[in-house]
Amino acid sequence: QVRLAESGGGSVQAGGSLRLSCATSGYTDSWKYMAWFRQAPGKEREGLAAIYPLGGVKLYADSVKGRFAISKDNAESTMYLQMNSLKPEDTAMYYCATAADYRAPNLWLLPSAYPYWGQGTQVTVSS
Repeated sequence: QVRLAESGGGSVQAGGSLRLSCATSGYTDSWKYMAWFRQAPGKEREGLAAIYPLGGVKLYADSVKGRFAISKDNAESTMYLQMNSLKPEDTAMYYCATAADYRAPNLWLLPSAYPYWGQGTQVTVSS
């Protein structure tokens, strides 16, 4: 059974940084597609960054490009999201997700493309 567990969230002032971690377990196949999402109260879940580890390909949403960086440590089976220059509008619950089957690149930032999700970690950015 695939399990994902996020950590690293917290409260930070605008301009600060946080690094989120997503610990993974239960995969018997090579890691395929992984991604970070966030959801603020009253808003839809938003895709932020995706990574295809086997191909070394990364994809970012325009809202976080240049500020956030996704990475994965295959040895530790952990995915990371380095978040810099945080803004109050980055306040949300952050989730990691993964999928083992093929996903076309145009799907990588869509929540519907991922069957496995973590429970989320809260990020709060104050002005």
